[in-house]
Amino acid sequence: MTEPLLIAQSNAGPCCILPAMANRHGLIAGATGTGKTITLQTLAESFADIGVPVFMADVKGDLSGICQTGGGNSKVEARVKELGLSDFNYRAVPTLFWDVFGAKGHPLRSTISEMGPLLLARLLNLNDTQAGVLTAAFKIADDNGWLLLDLKDLRALLQFAADNASELRNEYGSISAASVGAIQRGLLQLEHEGAENLFGEPALDFNDLLQTDGNRGVINILAADTLYNSPRVYATLLLWLLSELFENLPEAGDLDKPKLVFFFDEAHLLFSDAPAALLQKIEQVVRLIRSKGVGVYFVSQNPLDIPDVILGQLGNRVQHALRAFTPRDQKAVKAAAETFRSNPELDVETAITELGVGEALVSFLDEKGTPQPVQRALIKPPHSRIGPASNEERQQAIQNSVIYGHYEKQVDRESAYEILKGRAAQTAASAQKPTVGQQADAGIGLADILLGSTGPRGGRRQGVLESAAKSAASSIGREVGRQLIRGVLGSLLGDGRRR
Repeated sequence: MTEPLLIAQSNAGPCCILPAMANRHGLIAGATGTGKTITLQTLAESFADIGVPVFMADVKGDLSGICQTGGGNSKVEARVKELGLSDFNYRAVPTLFWDVFGAKGHPLRSTISEMGPLLLARLLNLNDTQAGVLTAAFKIADDNGWLLLDLKDLRALLQFAADNASELRNEYGSISAASVGAIQRGLLQLEHEGAENLFGEPALDFNDLLQTDGNRGVINILAADTLYNSPRVYATLLLWLLSELFENLPEAGDLDKPKLVFFFDEAHLLFSDAPAALLQKIEQVVRLIRSKGVGVYFVSQNPLDIPDVILGQLGNRVQHALRAFTPRDQKAVKAAAETFRSNPELDVETAITELGVGEALVSFLDEKGTPQPVQRALIKPPHSRIGPASNEERQQAIQNSVIYGHYEKQVDRESAYEILKGRAAQTAASAQKPTVGQQADAGIGLADILLGSTGPRGGRRQGVLESAAKSAASSIGREVGRQLIRGVLGSLLGDGRRR
């Protein structure tokens, strides 16, 4: 059995998380500047040290130093001395960097098909009617075997659905131009926010998140400092990663240690304005992914940011200081205090507002899965560097990665866009193809036009010259006739007058 992981030290003794209970999920909460990032780094290192891969998002850009050896930090040295960590040493952690934009890590991509209509509807902020049209479009693509890889595939599919709405109505329901237009505008907004980089191939192979380096787990860091400027894209991406892990990993049961630990920073973005269907999916994933060997740890400023149905499943908790300046803050303090298993020697509600930086209320699950009594403790410092790595250090880590070069080469194979574009070109060519009569007319030469020709059935077609000659002859004949009549009548009338 894997040894417990020391995370903090209290007056009552060490506060350790049991690897076998690490997949029962957890929560790291606290106000800004109270030490959540250091706690996150310490937990990630501890899991990596026992061979567990880790995934986390670097929202502020200060977690990249985990790939470098620590040292030279007086606050860390003071904490090590205060906790009496005689065997403490500095070391780096094997790290993979990821970045949707491909600038600060390996490009991280999904495909439109993998993202699915539910998450895309959340990403595009669609109403129920528009989400229904999007779902119908996905069904049309599935029924026709059209791949949806990137945004241009989805745009082409939506245009096809709008142009053929009357033919598709009986099988797929009403597809209104207004709903398609709203979705298309949402896609334009996504492009403006840079989300076109998120979709394409090669898409992420989830086995690349489960790598180890010798007997140590690899920490996967998503560079999210730019992505965080589009909160909905950020939250949807992380939820997609979590959902795909749930879908792809086999059942594992109770393990000595997790297969992967997933840290969801700024977790309030996941639940903000989320529709009921999405909240239900999140609850299902969190509840069931434990059996796949994945531990999920939410990181947020306020525990009230997490819905109760999710909060009740987070067994391992580290609560940093909260400030009770407003009624909502006071409610959060009380709620956080009530979620801990009580300790008769500690006034939890008061302690939450008095905690210093790097100090927290800690409660982990015991070997029976029961929360231990809450303890006021000092967090153990990380062994790696606190703060960001330099651009040169980051690029060196990227280029030394075993997957370097795979995701950097983007692929654009035939998909819905190319298929529908080809169909449109064929339709246009058919519309321009001349009819049989047009082809016959096209075969008439200049001589036939001037002198006339004989048709395929023996009929005579007059030429221009022949028609002109007949017209002239007819005109001359009419003029001669008129002169004769005038002469005859003139003679008759003239003779009468002379008499």
